[in-house]
Amino acid sequence: MSPALHEREADRQGLRYLYRLIDIDVLGVEAHAVGDLVRAARDLGFDGLNITHPCKQLVIDHLDALDPRAEALGAVNTVVFADGRATGHNTDVTGFAASFARGLPDAPLERVVQLGAGGAGAAVAHATLTLGAGRVTVVDALPERAADLAASLNRHFGVGRADAATPDRLAALIGGADGGGVGGTVDGLVHATPTGMAAHPGLPLPAELLHPGLWVAEVVYRPLETELLRTARATGCATLDGGGMAVFQAADAFRLFTGREPDTTRMLADIAQLAGALPAPK
Repeated sequence: MSPALHEREADRQGLRYLYRLIDIDVLGVEAHAVGDLVRAARDLGFDGLNITHPCKQLVIDHLDALDPRAEALGAVNTVVFADGRATGHNTDVTGFAASFARGLPDAPLERVVQLGAGGAGAAVAHATLTLGAGRVTVVDALPERAADLAASLNRHFGVGRADAATPDRLAALIGGADGGGVGGTVDGLVHATPTGMAAHPGLPLPAELLHPGLWVAEVVYRPLETELLRTARATGCATLDGGGMAVFQAADAFRLFTGREPDTTRMLADIAQLAGALPAPK
């Protein structure tokens, strides 16, 4: 959806703007070749790049500079070529924060559980704490990765703002100490794993752990309506789909690439239309 999001907004602003996909799987190259791709894009006259999994960390060694947010995260999703330099940025943080503030403005944030500690997980955990969360518990199938992210968050935001847990503790954290699904110790759940994507369908946790007192925020946006969101909504949870994050991070990247202010209202309508929900916006 990214090419269409960028190009539609550029067309409305009268810009000649080409957004092309460079897929390492299609090219048959390993993720570690990202440095060669960055150099090629710069030599070919690209203004910038968006970077996605699995290259968000690997690309850093091939850049001339990082903005403070990308440096703190250790992950880059946007590269801007200017004045002979390649600078890395991270718009996932601001994208999730803007989406959450718009979609769940009154959601309590004292205790939050986050599923996933990868590149997207690092960004949304930073965003959640920046929004004022009291404490974020990071849960990941790889315990060391969850612990590393929690330690990084505590260094950045202060000791005690984050901790790590293994998936077998979800019942105690979310569904109450007995796992009965009648109210847990947290206010909300952020989902930042690939589960629910078109290629990885399913639920990232047992459905019985969801309960009406919980809000659920999704990072996956293809599809917009994931099984997690359907189940959470049917249970009575307030929900936030991943479309807003996709739009607001794209809008921030558009601003970096062009110096122009994007219309996020139109872009939100674009992503709904691209997902098959609405007619194309004018």
